[in-house]
Amino acid sequence: MAVDINNAISAYNAASRPAATMGLGSQDKTEGPEDFAGLVKGAIQTSIETVKNGERMSMKAIAGQADLTEVVTAVSAAEVTLQTVMAVRDKVITAYNEIMRMPI
Repeated sequence: MAVDINNAISAYNAASRPAATMGLGSQDKTEGPEDFAGLVKGAIQTSIETVKNGERMSMKAIAGQADLTEVVTAVSAAEVTLQTVMAVRDKVITAYNEIMRMPI
């Protein structure tokens, strides 16, 4: 397979640019949340949808309407999401407790 040197140089230059010059360093109003609260809200909504999808796939499996591979994938994704949410919750509680122990 022959690689065009100009394409390779262009790809390297694009990959080596800082994130800010590619539009990743600043929030665009049409993409993504505007602030931290929006980021958290989006993450929570995504987590809820993942868990609901796992439940839907489980119900379809009970009714005999879903492929076993799809069910296992959806349930595994829901399990990983739940574990992630619990880990984040634990870290937030730990951070809150540390802040409360700080002397004034």
